[in-house]
Amino acid sequence: MYIKHIFVGARTSQTAMRLINHSDYALRVLMRLALQPERLATIADIAKDYGISENHLRKVVHRLGVAGFIQTVRGKNGGLKLGRPPGEINVGQVVRRMEPDMELLPCFKAANACVLTSACELRDVLPDARDAFLAVLDDCTLVDLVRPRSRRSALFGLKEPRLS
Repeated sequence: MYIKHIFVGARTSQTAMRLINHSDYALRVLMRLALQPERLATIADIAKDYGISENHLRKVVHRLGVAGFIQTVRGKNGGLKLGRPPGEINVGQVVRRMEPDMELLPCFKAANACVLTSACELRDVLPDARDAFLAVLDDCTLVDLVRPRSRRSALFGLKEPRLS
């Protein structure tokens, strides 16, 4: 019964995993940029819109830029834009890039001190649950995250974009 709940949870809102804030912020940044492809956004604007720290957002934006998900334009009129079309940005890839450690329990690390390791069934089940969770994200692109566009566009006072 527990195993079934984990796998069902990976496909519903009852997920067995929790993403770190940087993954959350990265997805928010990408969604915001997808909603306004015709103009650049600034870190300050995005931080204000979402009510999050500019300092944390700078770190996230840097990592997104290094990964090629976004481009930064320097200068007085600079800002951020998507580095590729929204349909080519895979959510699973973004999460893998932003998550420093996809291990669900400390016992999955090399420095494991758990006395149950040699007889623990969780070590067999949880990697499958993680993989099922990521498989769902792999089937999703940024385009999927910004539909229905009109609700999110209206939230930020943006005109509804055309997405590819």
